[in-house]
Amino acid sequence: MGHLRYGTSGGYSLSSCHPYFRRSPWPTRNLSLAGNFNMTNTMALNDSLIAMGQHPIFATDTQALLEKIGYFLDEEHEDLYRFLRTRSLEGAEISRRISEDFDLSRVITRASKNWDGGYALVGMVGKVDAFVARDPSGIRPCHYFQNDEVIAFASERAPLMTSFDLSADQVNEVEPGHVVVIKKRGELKSTRFTEALPRASCSFERIYFSRGNDLDIYQERKALGAQLSDQVLKSIQSDWANTVFSFIPNTAEVAYYGLMSALRERRRDEVKAAILNASAQGKLDETLLDDLILRNWPRGEKVVGKDVKIRTFIGQENFRNQLASHAYDITYGSVRPGDYLVCVDDSIVRGTTLKRSILRILSRLNPHKIVIVSTAPQIRYPDCYGIDMSELGKFIAFEAAVALLKERGKSEVLEETYHACQAEVNKPQGAILENQVRRIYEPFTAEEISAKITELVRPKNIDWQGETEIIFQTIENLHAAVPHHPGDWYFTGKYPTPGGFRVVNQAYLNYYERSEGRAY
Repeated sequence: MGHLRYGTSGGYSLSSCHPYFRRSPWPTRNLSLAGNFNMTNTMALNDSLIAMGQHPIFATDTQALLEKIGYFLDEEHEDLYRFLRTRSLEGAEISRRISEDFDLSRVITRASKNWDGGYALVGMVGKVDAFVARDPSGIRPCHYFQNDEVIAFASERAPLMTSFDLSADQVNEVEPGHVVVIKKRGELKSTRFTEALPRASCSFERIYFSRGNDLDIYQERKALGAQLSDQVLKSIQSDWANTVFSFIPNTAEVAYYGLMSALRERRRDEVKAAILNASAQGKLDETLLDDLILRNWPRGEKVVGKDVKIRTFIGQENFRNQLASHAYDITYGSVRPGDYLVCVDDSIVRGTTLKRSILRILSRLNPHKIVIVSTAPQIRYPDCYGIDMSELGKFIAFEAAVALLKERGKSEVLEETYHACQAEVNKPQGAILENQVRRIYEPFTAEEISAKITELVRPKNIDWQGETEIIFQTIENLHAAVPHHPGDWYFTGKYPTPGGFRVVNQAYLNYYERSEGRAY
């Protein structure tokens, strides 16, 4: 096996792919490190390094991991060197034996003590061995393929299938909490390096970030769309004849197909029942069939177009608002004035794109009602494991809940939550933490928050007088559609690691104290 390859496989912000290098005169002590990861306890890791006599220069998780692994890399090398020196071996033979016996799995086991975060790490030691390690909750995805010529790793399965012309069963998943070590001679071995945790693979990866051409992700996104059919029909009062269904490009397209399939099945059942009833009464004719099928069948149109070069979600903050106003355009004439217009979106995080672009341009078509349907539930809490959604005050759901508290005379909840969050972050390391930010949402139903979001994102100063409604996926339907990726902390606040709870409470302190930046 001559080559090792690793790829992030696209779909990630550049900030989540960290390359770093550590050089030494000894080849087995040279370290290069890269991967998709965020650690929640970087300060604690740096403190532990200082306690071991190290002097980390940067307060970043990349530097902390590099120094942690590097420290135990040195320890492993020294242990082997001392042992082999007692065997009266020559220097060249000692170097060869170190290369042969070097145990990277032991290095990662020792270095990873107290790591808290989501990670898929790849590292190489000089020209000798390599490793790939995945967090014990399986938060970050990681897959690999192996044959007689190559060992290849990627965040996702589909790029490996495409690159090497594989079937799905030829691609393996790196088990959570395991490190895969590849020796110079081509031997591959997977070893558990840390205690197992409950599976919490990120569901938002499947909704938005991952490539939709993976067979499982494709079906999951279709299922996400299908699960919304009941809410959509209620919103449009089952007015099939006067409704246009569409989607907001590009990641919502597959969910749109799922929604349309579910709606067609629903309408088919209605048509069958009507035909049987009309046939029994002798009233079945061509006019009735045209009315039932042609004029009342779910109608889809490509209403919204997007410049594929612009990706507003991962754009830098100072450019995002400007991008949102230029990324989209509409197909004029695709909707009749007075129609219901239903547009599927993958998720609604900040509401910026809706307010500054989507709703403004859709209103030019003069529909009776615009319904925006999110395949994701309301995003209420920050992420700290790899996807850059870290500032609580920028979430439209949080903004809506705060507005409702103030409107209903419950502003004291904001201060009470602040003091509760202070108490949480002041707990010592290792203490059990709780998510105190849930207090902000508890007084309200999901429907009340959705209604307030609708009010907040509706653009001001437009001539259109029609209705607007924002519909969000339910938590129950999310888990039904994506059953094997239960990580839902964005939506529920149930973090898979202690560091997540510390981050969410710190994020609220930052918001309340008007402090900009991440909470980790």
